Amino acid sequence: MGKRARVVLDTVDAPGLRFVSRFESGAELPLAGTSGRDGASPVEAVLAALGGCTGMDVISILRKKRQVVTGYEVVIEGQRRAEHPRVFTRIEIVHRLRGPSLKAAAIEEAIRLSDTKYCSVHAMLAHGAEITSRYEILRA
Repeated sequence: MGKRARVVLDTVDAPGLRFVSRFESGAELPLAGTSGRDGASPVEAVLAALGGCTGMDVISILRKKRQVVTGYEVVIEGQRRAEHPRVFTRIEIVHRLRGPSLKAAAIEEAIRLSDTKYCSVHAMLAHGAEITSRYEILRA
C-alpha cells in the first residue's frame, strides 16, 4: 500500500467561508471561499499544488544535470467548465528560467520527466484536463 496523506481542515470564525488546513508536518494553508487576503480559494490551491509539484521536480532534475538556475518561476493558468462541477478542462504550465548557460535539452527533459513520471498532482489532473507545458529561457 502506498503512502498515506492526512490533512485536517478547521473552520475559522470569520466573515465568509474560511478554513485553515493543517498538515502532519505542522505547516498550515489558509483557504477562503473566494480568493483574497484571507487565503487562496480551493481551486487556486489546486493550481498552486501543481506549480509547486512540477517546479520542485524540474529544479531538482536540473540541479542533477548540473544546470545553474539563477531564477525560476512557474506560471499556471487554468480554464474551467462553465457548468458545475466547474472542473479544469485545460491547464497551461509555463516554466520561466534564468541562468548563465541553460541547455534547452536539459530543460525539456526535466519538464517531460515531471509531466510523465514524477509529479503526482499532474497525473491526477491529467485525467480530466488537457495539460500543456512550455518553457522560456529569460536573459538576466
